[in-house]
Amino acid sequence: MSHRKLNPGKLVIASHNAGKVREIRALLEPYGIEPVSAGDLGLPEPEETGTTFRDNALLKAHASASAAGLPALADDSGLEVAALGGRPGVYTADWAERQAFEGEPGKPWAGRDWYMAMGKVEGLLAEQGPDVDRSACFVCTLALVWPDGHAEVFEGRAQGSLAWPPRGLLGFGYDPVFVPTGKSLTYAEIDPAEKHAISHRADAFAKLVAGVF
Repeated sequence: MSHRKLNPGKLVIASHNAGKVREIRALLEPYGIEPVSAGDLGLPEPEETGTTFRDNALLKAHASASAAGLPALADDSGLEVAALGGRPGVYTADWAERQAFEGEPGKPWAGRDWYMAMGKVEGLLAEQGPDVDRSACFVCTLALVWPDGHAEVFEGRAQGSLAWPPRGLLGFGYDPVFVPTGKSLTYAEIDPAEKHAISHRADAFAKLVAGVF
């Protein structure tokens, strides 16, 4: 299968997530790409209405490429927990969204609470007893879209297991509870450079690099 090559120059990272943008920027810069985030450009965040990682990645990349008139790269990623039938999956970020009544009295909550999300996963696992299967997988789907609508899609995976309680202050999202296979530390305890080399995002990027550079 042949892929369209991506030329050096500006590329929109179709995300407003600072942690995700930081990781993608580090992976792209060696290839002569000048990453600029959708947040920096003031582009709106499209509603993620897809039911798969692929659907949402394409939706975000098409929106940014069209709005900016530049190639755009979107990442849709999440955590699939075996004992939960693959949940939270495409709804990984949604599990971190607080409802209005969950904030402090008189202080409406804004943004995501990842410790709450990790607690939801752990609570569901605990319901299944002490011998529950704690294996999990981080999935990353990258969609690269040009202003003319051409799209390339690449998927990466990282297998591991879930720890509790959360450990480490590095990373973001569910990183403090995810221990990659073959390691004893969580993503949030691993040096970011090492995480970049072994993560689901790194796996997807290796496929993207092989295809478009």
